[in-house]
This record gives sequence, structure tokens and C-alpha cells, in this order.
Amino acid sequence: MMAKKIALLQIFMIAGILVGAARASDDVATATPTTARQGLLAATDRAENDAGSNDSGSQPPPVLDRRDRIFYPGDTERPKPLLRKLFLNIVFDQEEIFTSPFHANRHNALEWLLPTAATGGLIAADTHIANAFENSRGQVRWGGRVSNIGASYTLIPIVAGSYVYGAWRDNAKAREIGVLGTESLLDDLILAGVLKEAFRRNRPDEKHPGDFWGGGTSFPSGHAIQVWSIASLLDHEYKHKKIVGVTAYSLAGIVSAARIAAQKHFASDVFAGGTMGWFIGRYVYDTHMSHLAHKHSSLIPM
Repeated sequence: MMAKKIALLQIFMIAGILVGAARASDDVATATPTTARQGLLAATDRAENDAGSNDSGSQPPPVLDRRDRIFYPGDTERPKPLLRKLFLNIVFDQEEIFTSPFHANRHNALEWLLPTAATGGLIAADTHIANAFENSRGQVRWGGRVSNIGASYTLIPIVAGSYVYGAWRDNAKAREIGVLGTESLLDDLILAGVLKEAFRRNRPDEKHPGDFWGGGTSFPSGHAIQVWSIASLLDHEYKHKKIVGVTAYSLAGIVSAARIAAQKHFASDVFAGGTMGWFIGRYVYDTHMSHLAHKHSSLIPM
């Protein structure tokens, strides 16, 4: 039993680093893109630095990197080059997400230790939290219906529709939300799928609920990681319209609670998923914005 607890702690330490994927090391952030693998926090730093370069002519030109060739332009693109850019951006996203543990250092330790500690605390309290719900058939039915808002079959058509609307009405913001939202969701699905397979936690409505490596798919919550990812993206896209962020996060919170009410996830599942989703949404946005100041080659035939 003790060995199993130690193994669980070790794996959650690794998961915690992934939860802090948006927090890569400051050392990597100062390296050039062509000589080092960028961490996810570096995207934020690049966005701020590039924005500053637009305000002052004394700033050196931004360093070009491999993302510039697959930068999403502000205008409507043909499906084939757009899908190719989407695919390559996701490949680079996954590389940075899964290599982020190697960028952890003393400067950002708390930024992944705190989510890890919170997740561990919730795991210990999962049963008590679940029992605090009424757990009636009506509650489970309500939770199942409401949580459909955060399902991939709901969110992907919404963000894809945003791009179509933007192309139709020549709305650059709608196009940007559509393509970045799709990228975020696909990043979410890949990361959640890998972690679900690694932890194999049983769901609350399965035999031996809460057990890890029992063959289940409870940890982390796929609905939570997706809905919080989109909420984070919208909040950053409309940072000057607070009502958008408040509404998006409120819906994300409702979906997360609904997954617990539907007895499909424990509190730790939705917390871990929501945390990772928020970071991914911000990372995708910041990575895109950091390249706006670059003289990218998005118009070169792909």
C-alpha cells in the first residue's frame, strides 16, 4: 500500500509539471527560438517584447522562428494551407507541452507545485466532496445534460462556426477565435487522452470508484480541460471586455460542477483539467500574438 502511495505521489508530481505547462523556465524564455526549445511561458514574454518593439523604433527587430511560416494570417485562407498550418502548430504545441517538465527550475517551482498540491488535497477529499451532493437521479440527469456544453462535439462546431462566420462577414476577430479555438481544443484532446491512459482512474459511477490504474478514464476531466481552455482564450481575446471573461468562466465553472453532479468525475479531476485547460488557452493565444510583430511568411505557398 505504501509503495502504491509513493508511486501515486511521483506520478502526480509529473502531472503537476504538465499542469504548469504554461510556466516554462525564465532561462528558456531568454534563449532564441532556433537554439532552444521554448517553454510555454515564453510565449507570454515574446508577446510582451514584440508588442514593445512596435512602440519604439530603437528596439531590434523580432527574432523569426519556425512558427512564422505557419502563422495564421488575418485574412481568410484556403482550407488546405489553413489545415496544414493548424496541424503543424499543434505538433509544436505538443512538443512544448510535453517537454515543459524539463524547463522547471527554482524560479517557477511554485507555479507547478501549487496546482499539484491542490490536486493532491482534492484527491484526498474527493469522496467527502462527492458525498456532499444529493446524488439523486434527478441531479445526475441534470448534470449530464448541462455538462454537454463542455463536450468536444459542442465546442468544436462552435469554434469552427466562428471561423466560418468570420470568413463570411470578413470579421478578423471571429476568424482568429475560430482557428485558435480549434487549435486549443485539439491540444486539449491530445493531452487529456495521454493523461487518462496514464492514470486510468475509475469514475465515480464505476466499480472501485476513484482507484487509479483501474482501467477508467476519469482523470483528468476532458470536459473541464476543453471548456476552461476556450474560456481562457475568450478572456484573453476580449481582455478589455470583462463581461466576456466573466461569462465564459462562469459557464466553465457550471460545466465543471455538472460533471461532478453527473457522477462522471471527482473534484480533483475537474480541477486538474480546468487548470491545464486555462493554461493551454492562454498559451495558444500568447503564441499567436507574439508573432504579430514578425515579418512572417504566411503568404508563401505551403
